[in-house]
Amino acid sequence: MEVEICVGSSCHLKGSYQVVEIMEKYINNNDLSDEIQLKGSFCLGHCTTGVSARIDGKVLSLSLDNAEEVLKKHWEERRNAADQFQTSKLQELL
Repeated sequence: MEVEICVGSSCHLKGSYQVVEIMEKYINNNDLSDEIQLKGSFCLGHCTTGVSARIDGKVLSLSLDNAEEVLKKHWEERRNAADQFQTSKLQELL
């Protein structure tokens, strides 16, 4: 999963560095460094709504309060979708 965090001036002032730290901590604590790629980005076009991030192509607004929750939600949704796909493929083989 690819996560891009805006580090442009507006998002930087709104806490993008701290959002990156929160996400790095979640990734490291859950041993997901091979699964989640965290990248910096410049303007994502949503400067007025908070720290902008793009997760798997979808632009979201993050804050210090919701950054971990948003990352966790997207990771779990992605993992569940992959599990369901594998289960359906296994059932097709049986």
